[in-house]
Amino acid sequence: MDNGQKYVGLFNQNIRLFFKDALRLALRDPAMALFVYRTLRRQKRAEDIRLSWEERGLHVPPFMIASITKRCNLQCKGCYAHAQYRSAEPEMSADKLRSVIAEARELGISIILLAGGEPLTRPEVLDITRDFPDIIFPLFTNGLLIDEQMAGEFKKQRNLVPVLSLEGHQVETDRRRGQGVYEHLLEVMQRLHGQGVFFGTSLTVTRRNFGLVMDEDFIRELIAAGCRLLFFVDYVPVQPGTDELVLTEEQRRAESRIVASFRAELSGLFVAFPGDEEIYGGCLAAGRGFVHLSPEGRLEPCPFSPFSDSSLKDVSLKEALQSPLLRTIRENDGQLSETRGGCALWEKREWVASLLHPESAPVAASE
Repeated sequence: MDNGQKYVGLFNQNIRLFFKDALRLALRDPAMALFVYRTLRRQKRAEDIRLSWEERGLHVPPFMIASITKRCNLQCKGCYAHAQYRSAEPEMSADKLRSVIAEARELGISIILLAGGEPLTRPEVLDITRDFPDIIFPLFTNGLLIDEQMAGEFKKQRNLVPVLSLEGHQVETDRRRGQGVYEHLLEVMQRLHGQGVFFGTSLTVTRRNFGLVMDEDFIRELIAAGCRLLFFVDYVPVQPGTDELVLTEEQRRAESRIVASFRAELSGLFVAFPGDEEIYGGCLAAGRGFVHLSPEGRLEPCPFSPFSDSSLKDVSLKEALQSPLLRTIRENDGQLSETRGGCALWEKREWVASLLHPESAPVAASE
């Protein structure tokens, strides 16, 4: 069994604690509280399924990131999806995506983060998620396609959680995402909040906006606007020439302390990525905690590490989770402590790429 076993119990425990915190926040809304209570029970069943597979020699992560499209209606500066090379293979069909999610459920994967591109350029995804009420689907979106009708669909599907991307206030958001995006997002938040939708915000944390997005008053503004789930995603310099946006070591240490204080004092759920990985002994990619599904159906270690030796067009998800690439990365988890830029696999991408050619691959990741 690979080294992922060392932290499995802690990971499962923290998932349960996360949803127990969600239940506490939902107590004022009886319908939402009932949904979260049912979710806790479903997450426990999924955990039992994963542990059963573990006993049979298959490590199944609880979490999958599914980038379902390369298309996007924005051209954000520094976007990793635009900066990375992708093959000309067609995107997975809706039927194929549905079958992958069905297999993920059977294996015990209980949280599937939907990303892109802009995932709502494929509105059929809302028809798919409707059929899997036992899976939680955070959907990372720029929000521009969420109209009243779509907000109503989110209200019907409590397991589908829109997460709106922001960079800060108007100046910071519009500088990266385009003129007028911030004002539009305020309208979308108002629309979602007005319909009683549980929604979140994703904040890309850079050296420049650190003081703002880590400011308690700013976070309180988002909570007052109805946001209850906040992701802090450290900037990874996938686009050449953007290293100056990477957090300093001092900022990264401060981020952990500040997010911990938010959890203790504010009425919200907070996730720091990859900062939260440190309690599990480093990088959670390659199936230790999550895997990435590319728009073409390739199973990859991470969105920032677009390398694969398995296509779900050719093999099952169960088979792909046991691929030589993912297994080798997991077996070298001690080499994948967090590094400059926060993403260990991005820093060691040449080593990861070399694993696609085992005859020339090093025994372990270089320091």
